Amino acid sequence: MAGALLEMRGITKTFPGVKALDNVNLTVQEGEIHAIVGENGAGKSTLMNVLSGVYPYGSYEGDIYYEGQECRFLNIKDSERLGIVIIHQELALVPYLSIGENMFLGNEQTGFGGINWDLTYQNAEAHMREVGLNESARTLIKDIGVGKQQLVEIAKALTKNVKLLILDEPTSALNDEDSLNLLNLLKKFRDERGVTCIMISHKLNEIAYVADKITILRDGSTIETLDNTHGQVAESRIIKGMVGREMVDRFPKRVPDIGEKALEIENWTVFHPLYTERKVVDNVSINVRRGEVVGIAGLIGAGRTELCQSVFGRVYGTKISGTVKKDGQELVLGSAADAIAHGFAYVTEDRKGDGLVLSNSITHNITLSRLELVSNQGIIDKDQERHAAEDYREKLTIHTPDVEQLVSNLSGGNQQKVLVGKWMFAQPDIMMLDEPTRGVDVGAKYEIYGIINQLVGEGKAGLLISSELPELLGMCDRIYVMAEGRIVGELPRAEASQEIIMDMIMQASKGAQTT
Repeated sequence: MAGALLEMRGITKTFPGVKALDNVNLTVQEGEIHAIVGENGAGKSTLMNVLSGVYPYGSYEGDIYYEGQECRFLNIKDSERLGIVIIHQELALVPYLSIGENMFLGNEQTGFGGINWDLTYQNAEAHMREVGLNESARTLIKDIGVGKQQLVEIAKALTKNVKLLILDEPTSALNDEDSLNLLNLLKKFRDERGVTCIMISHKLNEIAYVADKITILRDGSTIETLDNTHGQVAESRIIKGMVGREMVDRFPKRVPDIGEKALEIENWTVFHPLYTERKVVDNVSINVRRGEVVGIAGLIGAGRTELCQSVFGRVYGTKISGTVKKDGQELVLGSAADAIAHGFAYVTEDRKGDGLVLSNSITHNITLSRLELVSNQGIIDKDQERHAAEDYREKLTIHTPDVEQLVSNLSGGNQQKVLVGKWMFAQPDIMMLDEPTRGVDVGAKYEIYGIINQLVGEGKAGLLISSELPELLGMCDRIYVMAEGRIVGELPRAEASQEIIMDMIMQASKGAQTT
């Protein structure tokens, strides 16, 4: 490896009421993949926003040296001119524009006084092939999956002659296969093109697999940098640096006390809301007992989210048929309000689009699910509301100086905790959780798992969707396996393994292809 490509010295960044970064130092060598890890709120994304110019020079203290020269970026364009490109956790793509249009948005391929569309699509497809994306450049973004959208963002970075690629939680919305493909692509760029990468991730197995160096942040300060050139750093060692203590168990212990059936879904069928002839949930029958956590495993597109959303007050889908029973009593849930009134809660996977009001405070978001619990005669009791929010801030260790802080100012992981807190506050009997720990650090995951265990320990029922198989295996008493909109298997905890689950999915997919 060559010398230092990047040095960040003494970086300090303060927001109203909180010091997000406190004298942080970071050195990245040319031609390496450098991972940055830490708990939610540790300052990882803030540090990268300082580097890329999202937070301009003058809004922070400290110095940035890139290729030996001091840099004072005033905006993101300044850093991109030097080949520093950041891909944020929330992808910056326009759904109703084509792949080619997205790739050159703001950097249009012009000729003869206008945009040269032939050149645009030609150049786009050349870069797409470099990242292994075999789509037409004229395909709309909305028509490709999240995994392919992530590749579009990387191809877009290549159009900007990237030298230093920054990725913030690049695999948070990807399944295991797409994640592995992406990590191998980063290795390929490092080895064949000399591209340097900085990667933020909470998936420690991926960090251990791909990173040459690992820098750990805690409470806005640099703790240490570990050398992982030969893949010798264990996940337990990274966790110790992140949380400041050993974590023997990733999942809190729970002794199941399983009661009667709380939720029964029978012969449930759902069609796509736009493509009304496409069946997305196909005659699904499942049940969840009180005191039980039941998981649903499956690949992206298996129909897991569509199942839960359609049950939760029919907020998704059309031509819905089948029955939903709670405690043996058939229900007709015509809206989300109906579902909440009958003791259902749904923690969505899309916290920013469907789960939270980002422009409101933590307090307002947590109590929003059931305002009547903090009201007297239809008037909200502000003291009661704040007390409730403080309670959940403490339970979920939401890192913020004040519950009146806007949710938009929180890190992604802390936003996720607010979302979980919102539905915990609703005091549900049946909790449906869709990727509840996405973008959440290992310590916060443990806290969320503890809350789930507490709920089912009180006789509630939990239905858990997760793309992380270890999470399902560690938390669930039973696991349903879903593929192509159908239930293709059911496994008790003692019989379940990653290999068996994946084999069920693959066999079901092969069967679907041959019919």
